Amino acid sequence: MSANPLLATVGQPRAVLPPFDRIEPAHVRPAIEQLLADSRALVARLTAAAVPATWDDFAAPLNDGIEHLSWAWGIVGHLHGVNDVPEWREAYNDLLPEVTRFFSELGQNLALFEKYKALAASPEFAGLSPARKRILHNEIRDFRLSGAELPEAQKPRFQAIQEELASLSAKFSENLLDATNAFAEIVTDEAELAGLPEDVQAAARAAAERDGKSGEGKAGWKFTLHAPSYMPVMQYAESRRLRQALYRAYATRAAEFTDGSSKAEWDNTPLIRRILELRAEEAKMLGFDTFAQVSLVPKMADSPEQVLAFLNDLAVKAKPFAEKDLAELKAFAKSELGMDDLEPWDIGWASEKLKQARYSFSDEEVKQYFPEPKVLGGLFKVIESLFNVKLKPDAAPVWHPDVRFFRIETAAGELVGQFYLDLYARETKRGGAWMDEAITRRATAAGIQTPVAYLNCNFPAPVGNKPATFSHDDVITLFHETGHGLHHLLTRVEELGVSGIHGVEWDAVELPSQFMENYCWEWEVLQGMTGHVDSGEPLPRALYDKMLAAKNFHSGLMTVRQLEFSLFDLCIHHGFDPKGEQTVLDVLNEVRREVAVLIPPAWHRFPNSFGHIFAGGYAAGYFSYKWAEVLSADAYAAFEEAGNPFDGATGKRFLDEILSVGGSRPAIDSFKAFRGREPSVDALLRHNGMIPA
Repeated sequence: MSANPLLATVGQPRAVLPPFDRIEPAHVRPAIEQLLADSRALVARLTAAAVPATWDDFAAPLNDGIEHLSWAWGIVGHLHGVNDVPEWREAYNDLLPEVTRFFSELGQNLALFEKYKALAASPEFAGLSPARKRILHNEIRDFRLSGAELPEAQKPRFQAIQEELASLSAKFSENLLDATNAFAEIVTDEAELAGLPEDVQAAARAAAERDGKSGEGKAGWKFTLHAPSYMPVMQYAESRRLRQALYRAYATRAAEFTDGSSKAEWDNTPLIRRILELRAEEAKMLGFDTFAQVSLVPKMADSPEQVLAFLNDLAVKAKPFAEKDLAELKAFAKSELGMDDLEPWDIGWASEKLKQARYSFSDEEVKQYFPEPKVLGGLFKVIESLFNVKLKPDAAPVWHPDVRFFRIETAAGELVGQFYLDLYARETKRGGAWMDEAITRRATAAGIQTPVAYLNCNFPAPVGNKPATFSHDDVITLFHETGHGLHHLLTRVEELGVSGIHGVEWDAVELPSQFMENYCWEWEVLQGMTGHVDSGEPLPRALYDKMLAAKNFHSGLMTVRQLEFSLFDLCIHHGFDPKGEQTVLDVLNEVRREVAVLIPPAWHRFPNSFGHIFAGGYAAGYFSYKWAEVLSADAYAAFEEAGNPFDGATGKRFLDEILSVGGSRPAIDSFKAFRGREPSVDALLRHNGMIPA
């Protein structure tokens, strides 16, 4: 057992970098079983009557001890997401019920709950730091949400719900990945490639050739539902047949249809209903009317009604702009493209044509100015300029040859944190982009444990001897995820429970990520972050001015789309009966009738791929993106008011009052400490070009 790399932290004074070069699926069960046993023994020892309910005797040892399990299981979960081969999937799912059961038991342990309550009521409490007081507040709240106060007879059922939900969420994600991987459209007629960028064609050709080498005998060009392949087809392909084929496959992933490469066992429909049933049952057991009420307890928002009012107010403001966007698009398609009827698979393509006609540039033209090395150099310079740190390449074992590792240092050379960067799409990697923690900052007897983060994207990989080139949207995504990473890495809090992103209200966690997106539009940044992939010339000012003019192109359509997702999420978790006759599609259609201007075909199965709420942490919380966008736009307005996106005093204040404090105080207090007032929606509307005339 001593050779098991997943036990590397046991007996160590602090967490160590994951030994990805030595970890194998066979290590998972023996390591996790030992760590679960060790954790249960620790809990039994600390809940003994003889152990005083003090921070040093009880709370600190408990947090330190459980971290060993969290570190190891975090690695297993990470590999399940970025290397979802059968062996790792099996290893993860094999232990998922046992790990879920342990944390459910932990949340219902009355002896632990009583210790925390005793500490909060003790004379020691008054002398605790604000961070420790915040941890105690969160722990007591979370015990109640975990069913600690339920009658003993109900606890096994509550625990069973948690285990089944964990299993269903994992299966939802796996079904979606399997359905995405299963589809391929092989194009053999070169004429169907018209309009597609050269690098997209080259990638499709290479994909088909790889299939041929593997014995599948594919010829021509292979297009898939992974973003680097799917998105350019929808945006640029002149072939309406090709767009329609990919749109239909993408829109029906993990659904009940069995045409094409779909399989009945990948249908997420029954999983969705069961997940909602279990969440509703959990809420009732905890004394709430709906799961949305449960979800909002640890968030900034006070009630589902408050969130609904916020979303509906934004919808009222945004829908006229969306209707104007669509009317202009339809008129352009009819007069310039000869299309009387725009089908859903035409929208992206026609929008790109309109944007090119209106602003005289294309996203593909812009993409040539964003080769990967220049983008990373520009991103790192922004971080260094804003927060007075240095970013340098570093070395560590990684899970794939494309993964890189970096370190952040103070100006004096002291280590602040480290991060892995996994940029490219792979068939074994779940879709989207995300940041996750590997190690969290805390104080230990051996000194400060520095934080480590994972930054994961799904960008197109290099083809041939040229570096990868990123669209401007890709660059924005990279800055967004890096913002999450900075929230985790630049914390100065030394208590595990509220360090970095820990303890931050879910509807405020997007503030730093969306804040960083603004720098992708600053001329000063783009000058140093661009260089044409062939000539090396930086982005021309004339092209930048066109990009800026087009910044809010179709912002009305994009805003109501996000509001549609947010309202759907909230409505199925608040007032919807998953055992009733109404379906989630019925709810979605009701929402669309209220806020949407683009209505997809009846066979569209958006909920079946909505991983954020069925396989992620956004259940009854997808509104967080818009909620936090208000905060982030208002925060960036402070730099605009200072007249400099890199204003030193404002940057230091953002670091001191937002990033460094983590979850050690309520997010609204952090915002007001930075801004000096309550947040205002005005900056968001202005940034999106939706201030009424």
